[in-house]
Amino acid sequence: MEDILEDLTEQEEAVSDEASSPPYNSPFRSTRLHIQRSNVCSRAYFVVVMVFFHVYILNVIALLLYVHYNNGPGDLVSGDGGSSAPVSDTINRLPPPAPSSGKLHVEDYSQSFSLPRIEGIRVGHVQQVSIVPDKTHEMRTLSLKPLLFEIPGFLSEEECRVVVQLAQLKGLMDSQVTAPSQGQEESNQPLLSLSTDEVFSLLDLNQDGLLQKQEIVSHSRSRDGTWLSPDNLRQILTGLEACPTGMLTLGDFRRVYDVSQRSGQAQSGRLLSQFNQRSKHTWLHQGPGSHHVLHTLRNRVISLTRLPSALVELSEPLQVIRYENGDFSNAHHDSSPSHSETTCAHTRLAGNASALTEVSCRYLTVLFYLSSVEEGGESTFPVADNRTYEEQALVQDGVDLTDTQETCGRGNLRMKPTSGTALLWYNHLSDGRGWMGELDEYSLHGDCPVRRGVKWVANSWVNVDPDHQQQTRYQRLVAQRYQAKSGREDHYQSLSHSDLHQDL
Repeated sequence: MEDILEDLTEQEEAVSDEASSPPYNSPFRSTRLHIQRSNVCSRAYFVVVMVFFHVYILNVIALLLYVHYNNGPGDLVSGDGGSSAPVSDTINRLPPPAPSSGKLHVEDYSQSFSLPRIEGIRVGHVQQVSIVPDKTHEMRTLSLKPLLFEIPGFLSEEECRVVVQLAQLKGLMDSQVTAPSQGQEESNQPLLSLSTDEVFSLLDLNQDGLLQKQEIVSHSRSRDGTWLSPDNLRQILTGLEACPTGMLTLGDFRRVYDVSQRSGQAQSGRLLSQFNQRSKHTWLHQGPGSHHVLHTLRNRVISLTRLPSALVELSEPLQVIRYENGDFSNAHHDSSPSHSETTCAHTRLAGNASALTEVSCRYLTVLFYLSSVEEGGESTFPVADNRTYEEQALVQDGVDLTDTQETCGRGNLRMKPTSGTALLWYNHLSDGRGWMGELDEYSLHGDCPVRRGVKWVANSWVNVDPDHQQQTRYQRLVAQRYQAKSGREDHYQSLSHSDLHQDL
């Protein structure tokens, strides 16, 4: 009997287990397990999507911050005080220059400026820029060292003709500078034939038999080597600083002067033809009261370069040059490296201190071709985009690459003059803080001899002092002078580049 009860109990437990657990292949059980697995996958997928979304947002923010800070201060300041859009592949709607009111932007003169730079991207890169209303121009990168651009159609044929006629009306002067032939004195030696003792006597202003630093500085008045070259003066000052007394006796001066002469000869021997040029030129004022075409050109330079208008307005007048058959210009730099003993020609009086020599401080050059040339007359950049720059390498196999009369065809880059085309290049590097840095030695350039036809070009330079405070002080002095002048006069008088220096 007990065995029967145990069997019944086991059967009931088996039935109960089957009732509580559906069979493995039951559709209900399969569906239930599928729902559980789907829930687990959805939760993991949601987590992955959210993580990816947050990482994407962080990357976008980081990219925006990088672009903002990498553009530099130059993109934040434009000539009229507004924001300035960077140049890119798309059309840059730079604000067209406002119609000329005949007034200088005096309010800009006391501002603290930064110097924007156009990005070259790569050689051959083409960007669209807007410098006149309802029209765009193509700007092609020709070189990265120096940063050089070409803008075809920058001027119309009529505008080129007007500029040439204005230059002819003003009158052209001979700009011939001839390098010495063999056996003659070098170009950077004094033109006067003076002995060492005579030079010492001329420098010794108080005739006490000793040379002080101020005597040397006050007598160093030339910038072209007709008295003492900057290299000679540097050598003399170095010798003076080495003397314990801070003064040079006649014996000391003889030693220092002889060394400076040999140093000058060695340097000039490498680049004999650096200042060799033959052409005719004149200067055209672009300020208030000038021809509207000249004023329009200056406004286009402001729009193209995105520089503050005051910097461009206070720069040199427009230089117009005529090259006839056989005329040329050997390779040179438009600007000069800065030294403690030099001062910029355009801000020399603002410095309120004596300097050994004046130099040209030109941040950039905009060159306009005013005519096409039948043969020759190319603009050449002998060392453009070289890996390295060494002055000694400019003389190869006894041939000076800066001598465009002989080696123009060996230059790395040459541009044929085409009427209306403009070239823009930077003569200086950036200092990394939004201002002008060291001279870009790759900006060495010249003009090949004209073989057939006449070549007309114009140079627009933007003068900037490497010393930011010096430049600001100069502009403040100009503003004060202009405001005082405006209060005294009811009629217009031109404010030319040279007048500023004379009146400051």
